Amino acid sequence: MKKYLIKFLFLAVFFSINSIAALGPEDLVRKTAEDVLFAIKADEEIQKGDKEKIYKLAEEKILPNFDFERVARLVLGRAWRSASDEQKKEFIVQFRTLLLKTYAVALSKYKDHAIEFKPTRMSDTDEIVIVKTEITQSGGQPIRVNYALSKNSGKWLVFDIVIEGVSLVTNYRSQFSSEIKRNGMDALIKKLSKKNKGKK
Repeated sequence: MKKYLIKFLFLAVFFSINSIAALGPEDLVRKTAEDVLFAIKADEEIQKGDKEKIYKLAEEKILPNFDFERVARLVLGRAWRSASDEQKKEFIVQFRTLLLKTYAVALSKYKDHAIEFKPTRMSDTDEIVIVKTEITQSGGQPIRVNYALSKNSGKWLVFDIVIEGVSLVTNYRSQFSSEIKRNGMDALIKKLSKKNKGKK
């Protein structure tokens, strides 16, 4: 599971905001991939690991394309329904920060990879669309990556990423469910907060 998460960190760079509300799911992924990869290749400081620039790039071009409330609902499952409004709000804040740091790591390690898009099947009435891609890298095996998107206020947003059959949502749900069962929702939020601050 850990190796799939590392791959996920790496592949998350393919999302950005860039006035793309009118684009369909595949066009959104394709355009944002180009935008983010261009930004990385054009900035030597990002390539050298400048944290401030990396965080800024992730904040501006990756996270805005996620439906964090939907992701949170899926990740927490039944725990979301029983959580208070304050707990939901704080969980989203901490989970978003966790992903920000996660994506920053991915951006700092980006090398020379390419993305190939598979045909996307969708109709005008589809509420959920899967964009299928394959990541190629020099000296490595291709990696299958599926992006699950749904419409929110007229804009397509990502709510899950599946890498070689391993779902981001399922992965985190397994981790968080165990913590909630052992110690409760507040303990999970506190644990995420400490992790985000670099504490054990």
